[in-house]
Amino acid sequence: MSGQTPQADPGAWVSRLQALRNRFVDAPDSFGARYRARRWNWLHETFPDLDQMSVIDLGGTAESWLRAPVRPATVHTVNLEKPPEDLPDWIRADYADACDLPGEILAGSYDLVMSNSVIEHVGGHYQRQRFADAVHRLADRHWVQTPYRYFPIEPHWVCPGFQFLPLAARVRVAQHWPLVHTKPENRDKALRDAMSVELTSRTEMKFYFPDSQIRAERVAGLTKSLIAVRSA
Repeated sequence: MSGQTPQADPGAWVSRLQALRNRFVDAPDSFGARYRARRWNWLHETFPDLDQMSVIDLGGTAESWLRAPVRPATVHTVNLEKPPEDLPDWIRADYADACDLPGEILAGSYDLVMSNSVIEHVGGHYQRQRFADAVHRLADRHWVQTPYRYFPIEPHWVCPGFQFLPLAARVRVAQHWPLVHTKPENRDKALRDAMSVELTSRTEMKFYFPDSQIRAERVAGLTKSLIAVRSA
């Protein structure tokens, strides 16, 4: 009948929202991908002999290093995800907790400790301190990056101000916010997701890495992430 308003297609709406998230963080040409590429360049500028170094990456994955524009002499990844089986001989991957590393890893010899967007997930001050202690023990040099608590857009949910909400409100947003990467199947999962992220401040990073330079990665003049760097 003429005069009726056509109903919106829910599938098309979801596709548009996913395209918006991809534009921000997920797609190869997204804003997030561009800043990650810039961070790789910054890493190489800071450690120009990276191609000769042995690197341990706490919380990193072999896949990220296989895609990386820089390649150290050797990389050892430590993650709570099952590592892939077929890897090149310059990558070693172990299933382990970076806050409770087994003795054989702690006894290893490394030139550089790497970590990207991990310390905010380990679970409270005590665990963050254990994580930092492992970084200091493994090598004299390190590069530890984490999203900045006071950047206005929370990066995991791509949601303005999410990190400042009470937990109950964060759970509700996690259940319904359309730009979340994977929508939780129920409230319990949304609660666990919300509690699994604790963004840190510059003061906290300086406490965990007192002898490091705390660099700011900026977007439009605002600090987007912090990087604790010790290069000597």
